[in-house]
Amino acid sequence: MIAIYPGSFDPITLGHLDIIERGSGLFEQIIVAVLCNPSKQPLFSVEKRLEQIRHCTQHLTNVTVDSFNGLTVDYAKQKQATVLLRGLRVLSDFEKELQMAHTNQTLWDGVETVFLATAKEYSFLSSSIVKEIAKFGGSVDHLVPPSILADICSSYPSP
Repeated sequence: MIAIYPGSFDPITLGHLDIIERGSGLFEQIIVAVLCNPSKQPLFSVEKRLEQIRHCTQHLTNVTVDSFNGLTVDYAKQKQATVLLRGLRVLSDFEKELQMAHTNQTLWDGVETVFLATAKEYSFLSSSIVKEIAKFGGSVDHLVPPSILADICSSYPSP
């Protein structure tokens, strides 16, 4: 069974990596799919995020990394994936993710959404929080994979 783990991953965090690693034990293949969203101003280009994620997941033989535009369900059909993998941190995530899962089911009844609860040590973590801390010169080394720390630090001048 193929699962898609979609997101912006700008940047990938240890919380994302936790979901990818745990998901890789549940599914034959995981495709980490970076959404190309032209209406957002990302910290890293899509190409850079793909490179970062590939580096962080190279130890997982059943994980591939790709990018896509448009609806996630259309991408899932294209890749013959029947599962969308999503991580849940807090109750508000569940409300948004459940609404999205129901919406996706109306678009294609061949897809199921599987939720994994984020490990408790990452329950507060988001890419936005990482960027906010880094922007003000705080340490994010305990929040992101070591291999992308230099990328984040070089994106924000020292205060």
